[in-house]
Amino acid sequence: MVENISPSQVWQVLQQDPQAQLVDVRTDAEWTYVGLVDLSAAGKQPVLIPWQIFPKMEVNTAFVDQLKQAGFTPEHRIYFLCRSGVRSLAAAQAAAEAGFPQVYNVADGFEGNPDGSGHRGQIAGWKASGLPWRQR
Repeated sequence: MVENISPSQVWQVLQQDPQAQLVDVRTDAEWTYVGLVDLSAAGKQPVLIPWQIFPKMEVNTAFVDQLKQAGFTPEHRIYFLCRSGVRSLAAAQAAAEAGFPQVYNVADGFEGNPDGSGHRGQIAGWKASGLPWRQR
């Protein structure tokens, strides 16, 4: 079972643990138009590997291979992030099944669920937690 970790806890771990890394599983469009986590203060960059391929949103069948190509090993602690925590949970589960034992889901993702006005990034997630992020 993959554990959900709050964005604030993930940020602390990323700053303190050299074996911890964040994998953003959103799409190219989301990275470009919504923004990216900014890990520069932790001396890291997010690893961008889409779980689903835009625009058809079909599952990226090369996902696990791309994790390996990015240099991940079972010793890494990998935190997966998407928009709201659903795709990243599926990606983390796939990674765990592929032999990565230390995988975690960033609870509420980058933007979280929409607020009463239908806007994301206001009530939960990385952005709403006031953590560093930037436009691409």
